[in-house]
Amino acid sequence: MLNIRRMLSVAAVFGVLLVPMAAVADDAKMIEEGKKISFDTKKGNCLACHMIMGGEMPGNIGPPLIAMKARFPDVAKLRAQIADSREMNPNTIMPPFGAHGILTDDEIDKVVAYIHTL
Repeated sequence: MLNIRRMLSVAAVFGVLLVPMAAVADDAKMIEEGKKISFDTKKGNCLACHMIMGGEMPGNIGPPLIAMKARFPDVAKLRAQIADSREMNPNTIMPPFGAHGILTDDEIDKVVAYIHTL
């Protein structure tokens, strides 16, 4: 059985990133919770304005939420867009989810985790 130190050495040599299984499970849970908030008509309600794969009756006011990693390689910019899009575009019609208290910081983080996977 390999010990942890040797595994880390091998991983460093080959450029492999070791991620604990608990972290992967936590990320998956956060993404799933973000999806629920995004689709919830009383919370994120992203489908009111955006097309999202798997969403029913999407809106077409906002852009389709696709290729989000390419559009927002910096997750902090995506978070800022969701929290208060007026910072980037003062004339936006997107609700300032954070500034108006529509979503909590924790909920915004979950929505960002989900949206960034699209």
